[in-house]
Amino acid sequence: MNRVHVAVAATLISTSMFAGAVVSAQSTQQLTPVLAGKKITPPFKGEATIDILQPVTKPIPGKNLVQTTIKVKNTAPGPIARLMVAETWYDGAGAIVAGGRGVINGFLQPGEVQTITIETPYNAKMKSNNWNFTHANGTVKPNKVKSMDEPAAAAAGAKK
Repeated sequence: MNRVHVAVAATLISTSMFAGAVVSAQSTQQLTPVLAGKKITPPFKGEATIDILQPVTKPIPGKNLVQTTIKVKNTAPGPIARLMVAETWYDGAGAIVAGGRGVINGFLQPGEVQTITIETPYNAKMKSNNWNFTHANGTVKPNKVKSMDEPAAAAAGAKK
């Protein structure tokens, strides 16, 4: 029995020494940062500003939904993280009857134009609605405009 204990102990010691050598060999490798050399602008914090075109709401044929699309442009000095709009629908008496939300995942860069789409279940009592804009790091002040200038790069890409 004594030989068995010695053999097991010797196996454990040699295995742990080998594993330690592998770990120490791995830890001497040079790690390179993924974002090395790239300029990262932190997302905007606080009350961001955006321009919006008049939202367009229409029923979706074949479904019991209404769809609202809102074209937005970031006029804040930094990227807006996770821009979200909550749409609330009211009946004639002012009671809430339905609601939905739309999100731009990721960042909306300064000057960038995107479209947010909101799908809401249809309710025959829907008479009026409003929109509440927020982002991951604060509130949003929307400015309704009649037209929107798209960045030259986006316009050039759309023409191809």
